Amino acid sequence: MDGVPNVTRADALAALRNPLAFIASRWTPDPRTVERAALSALVMSVLIVVTGGAVRLTGSGLGCPTWPKCTEDSLTATSAMGLHGAIEFGNRMLTYVLCAAVGWAIIAARAAKPHRRDLTRLGWAQFWVVMSNAILGGIVVLVGLNPYTVAAHFLLSSALIAVATVMWQRTREGGGEPRPLVGKAVRQLVWFLVAASVLVIAVGTVVTGAGPHAGDSSEVERIPIDWETVAKLHAVLAWIVVTLTFALWFVLKAVDAPKGPLDRTRELFVVLLAQGAVGYVQYFTHLPEVLVAAHMLGSTLMWIWVLRVLLSLRERPGTTIPLPGPSPEATVGSRA
Repeated sequence: MDGVPNVTRADALAALRNPLAFIASRWTPDPRTVERAALSALVMSVLIVVTGGAVRLTGSGLGCPTWPKCTEDSLTATSAMGLHGAIEFGNRMLTYVLCAAVGWAIIAARAAKPHRRDLTRLGWAQFWVVMSNAILGGIVVLVGLNPYTVAAHFLLSSALIAVATVMWQRTREGGGEPRPLVGKAVRQLVWFLVAASVLVIAVGTVVTGAGPHAGDSSEVERIPIDWETVAKLHAVLAWIVVTLTFALWFVLKAVDAPKGPLDRTRELFVVLLAQGAVGYVQYFTHLPEVLVAAHMLGSTLMWIWVLRVLLSLRERPGTTIPLPGPSPEATVGSRA
């Protein structure tokens, strides 16, 4: 068994000055470890959305009526606050688990050899989105679940999922320059698909803000529009996304595209069909909480797979590190 290297006073000072560089100098994770770290951050970013939906659907949005404390006198939920307080405080605590997962992704990316600056930047981007959304979550509580701030909270969570998805994908690729696998027209079609998906998600937040699930049992402000009308607009946009996905699959087959884009598009189509089925059932059954939660999970999966389709349209080869050649002296000596 190898001995644990001694840590000198100089090492301790170096660790305090730049802990990430210190870890990177003593540990090199294998590529699978870096990929799993990025995947854990992505999974946690989805889980925090789903549990946030559970807070809303159980009417626990103001289970902790203030922020950053749970009450004016207590940092944590108390037994007198009941189940709503426990649910809201539990969701707040899950943010720390998300931070740990993002931190693990940053450390693994920084310690990888050769160093991938792109991965480290994506990890830090997730960290700052998490911090921003935590502050916005506190504002949501302080303004009494104002529906516009709740919508912004969800949209920022979707941005976090986007960055986490990109980082996870990049850990499975090389660090070289991207090479397109399909033509410009196909790439433009996919960007239309991405834009339509963003609209679906944004309008979905309006449906939530105007719909019956206010997030708390008390009187909560709602967006003053007919939620059923907006839900129909949401469904039309969803059908546009489905149509674009089917058209993309047809075009990819016609141009004999590589297997990667075809597989991701087919998977997205399956996700969309499942999400659409859940959406229609929840609409005609008057939005039962379980189906709304399933629809929120489906929304995150749809967004991930749309991004996976976009990212599958190019490949990134591994970076080549030039090997040092023989010195001029050695060349001259061999000729002599």
